[in-house]
Amino acid sequence: MAITGFSSWEPGALSLGVFFFLAAGLVATILVLTVVITRRKPEGQKALPYECGIIPTGTARLRYPAPFWLVAVFFLLFDVEAVYVVSWAVSFTSLSWASWAQITFFIGVLLLGLFWVWRKGGLEWGMTPKR
Repeated sequence: MAITGFSSWEPGALSLGVFFFLAAGLVATILVLTVVITRRKPEGQKALPYECGIIPTGTARLRYPAPFWLVAVFFLLFDVEAVYVVSWAVSFTSLSWASWAQITFFIGVLLLGLFWVWRKGGLEWGMTPKR
């Protein structure tokens, strides 16, 4: 089969490159026009955050309690674990004993981590008395 040249009807690197440069040019043009056209004069009321008509008081930086962050970390940890375990389970019939040993080790390490956090009191929500 002889290569006759680029065809506009066949997908390929040329059309991808043209699309990329057109998209990048459009984004650059919009950003430049935004900087040129926009007036920036933050003054008085414009500099205040808008909170549905309520006058803002105090700082906007809230301190979240530690259990909030623990729940977030546990969610991420077990969410990633679920992705690996489900992908392993989907291909279970075509896997060998070595893959079974690997997933067992993976789940074992995660369980050890969970038991360690549990023992350290990371799953307690209320105030814990000092020991």
